[in-house]
This record gives sequence, structure tokens and C-alpha cells, in this order.
Amino acid sequence: MFTGIVKGVFSVVGVERLIDFIRLSVEFNDGLAEGLVKGCSVAVNGVCLTVVGIRSRVVFFDVMKETLRTTNLGSLSVGSGVNIERAARFGDDIGGHLLSGHVHDTVVVSQVLREVNNVTLVIKINNLWSDYLLPKGYVALNGASLTIGEKVANDSFCVHLIPETLRQTTFADVKSGSRLNFEIDSQTQAIVSTVKAYIPKLLDMQCIYPKHFKLPPGSK
Repeated sequence: MFTGIVKGVFSVVGVERLIDFIRLSVEFNDGLAEGLVKGCSVAVNGVCLTVVGIRSRVVFFDVMKETLRTTNLGSLSVGSGVNIERAARFGDDIGGHLLSGHVHDTVVVSQVLREVNNVTLVIKINNLWSDYLLPKGYVALNGASLTIGEKVANDSFCVHLIPETLRQTTFADVKSGSRLNFEIDSQTQAIVSTVKAYIPKLLDMQCIYPKHFKLPPGSK
């Protein structure tokens, strides 16, 4: 599990393209590499990856075909910057919100609105995810825990970024058309999915037992 508090932007130093997967290597700093061993989990642009090798401060990850299909990791090249977070440990502060690192989709930045001390990103999504995005709720973009500002439309929402977020993440370099990894909040997903599955059953029960079963006011 992760908290969505990115520890910094680190450089991709190798991309080895093999059959059905790539081997990605990222150079960490001494602090982030300390205690890291093979088998540890690390979020790279919000994607939970397993450490498969370490050479000094360079950390190696294998990225499989399904991960390449659903994330932006396949577009990385040597010199690309990526958001990095080590897996949360017992007793750590949960400064953002709990993330699994299992990215749901990629989304597209449709607008970048720059002001003096903050940046607003307008994000276009697949309508499939719209019900899971609530104003002032959580969303993760490239592994960063962010607050949803407003729903701009059924297929768009915006996030507002403070200078510290821009300093610690890849968002400072984001442009219109950039693709970001997108993970919806797991608690919101569970609640919304349960309600969506349960409502048709309530309607069926009302049809079968109209005199004995009434929906709550405002349910229709």
C-alpha cells in the first residue's frame, strides 16, 4: 500500500525492451535507496512495481504487457522523470490517502491553467469513471494523492496544485495532451459499486411486492 505522498522525481536511466515486457531502471538517491531489497514494492508514477534488482542506487523493475497497456510507463525513455514512493510501513503517517498502486486507466490533461502560485489541471476521463469522482474527494494521478476540485463536465474534472506539489512531482512539466496514470479512491469505488449493484435489486423487489416494499423518498 502507498499513501500518495510522492518522495520526489527521479530519472529513468535505462529502458530495456524485451519480449512482452520492459526492464526499467531508475536512479534513486541514498535516502530513498536505503533498506531497499529485491522483492520490495515501489510506486513508479503510481504503479506498484516489484524491485527485481539493485545496483548501487540504480533500481530495476520489470513492467509486464498488461501494465504497459493500462499505464503510461511504456512511453518512458532514458532521462524521463518519474514520481517515486516507497511502500508504506506500519506507523507511517497517511498524509494523502491509501493507494494500492493498481492503476485503473490513463487520463488526458486537456488544459493547464497557470497562475502566480498554483496550477490547475483539467483532466478528461472515460465516462466509465465519472460516478467515482466526487467534488472534494480523493483521486491519484501519477501516484500523487490529490483532491478533486470540481467536476467540469461528466467526462472532466480539475485539480489544483500548490507550489510544493509542483516541486515534488512531475506535474511541473505536464502539458496539454499529457497522459497520467489514474487510480480512483478504493473506498469510494466500493461504496458506489455496491449502491449501483443494489439499486436494481430494490427496484425488482418493489415490482414483486409493491404493497409491502417502498423505496426511500427521493430514490426514484
